[in-house]
Amino acid sequence: MKLRKLEIALQGLSGFSEPQASLEQYQTPAPLAARLLYHAFMKGDIKGKSVCDLGSGTGVLAIGASLLGAGMVTGVELDDKAVKVAQENAGLLDADVRFIVADVKDHTLPDRLGQYDTVIMNPPFGAQKSHADRPFIDLALSIAPVTYGIFNAGSRQFIKTYTQSRAGINEVVGGSFPIRRTFSFHTRDVQEIEVEILRLIRTIP
Repeated sequence: MKLRKLEIALQGLSGFSEPQASLEQYQTPAPLAARLLYHAFMKGDIKGKSVCDLGSGTGVLAIGASLLGAGMVTGVELDDKAVKVAQENAGLLDADVRFIVADVKDHTLPDRLGQYDTVIMNPPFGAQKSHADRPFIDLALSIAPVTYGIFNAGSRQFIKTYTQSRAGINEVVGGSFPIRRTFSFHTRDVQEIEVEILRLIRTIP
């Protein structure tokens, strides 16, 4: 599947039915999701691989991975309502994805999930709770040797310091995340947030 075709397919997916500000629930934009996924695909980290989407929301990244030929895809999401939407989205595109309702902070989750080849994720940026992305990073590094994550532009040094001795930043791809007016505290119809897609390579066994 070509990049543009993937982007068009992901644009047709439904978003959050009842988004929660505390969880920073914003639909991952199709162009950004497609860029992350296709970059991972070209690096050999998607096709035929076991892939886990942490904080999978309505399933955009997980479904995209399935469409690009991942051998197995699991989506992990705390919000059961979002999981229902994700399952409907997967059915719409005939994507083979297993979605589970779970909290990434659950210390039993690594054993329950097992090991994967690749983690993909769009964790919270920390606008509502500082360092909300840390549990996602920790879980990702415990279950896969390769992680692709979307982070606020300028987070690179924090991620580098936080993952020191555990992982290294192998690549950085710039992008933008348009956030549409969703909650009462939003003052603009659309606000563009500059982001970075980071490829993390685990350095521990």
